Amino acid sequence: MRKCPYSAEREKIIAEAISPIATELRMIEVANLVAYLHLECYGNLSDLVSSAAELYFHPGTVNLGVGGDYKMDWNSVPEVTLDLEIKAAGVTAYTRLCLTDKLAGVELTHIAFQSPAADPHLNTMFLKKALNDCKFVKSAEPPPQAIAC
Repeated sequence: MRKCPYSAEREKIIAEAISPIATELRMIEVANLVAYLHLECYGNLSDLVSSAAELYFHPGTVNLGVGGDYKMDWNSVPEVTLDLEIKAAGVTAYTRLCLTDKLAGVELTHIAFQSPAADPHLNTMFLKKALNDCKFVKSAEPPPQAIAC
């Protein structure tokens, strides 16, 4: 996807939304994830992603996309990348979730809004609301600020 001024903000929104899923996936032995990717056992990976996602999102919201990739050699920390498809009401985001020993990152590869607004900022806010609506536990909105009299 060609990066636009809103890509970084949207990646951050998605990363914050799926961070619990990344944490769950990082609890899986990295050798198993690498083996599933190497042997193209995408059904097993799909089950793992679905199991991690079902704790936080409605069924079908976060799914394994077309597969993934890994980097592993003798002199570095293993890195596993999973293609994820995130479907919320009115928006679908295709991302790559990169998992390492201590960190996780998200790259937004494509986003499709069912009825996009002319203003990209409104689309970004729609993405945030749609992802929050798909969660079992909603993110708390900051309390309204008191105005001094």
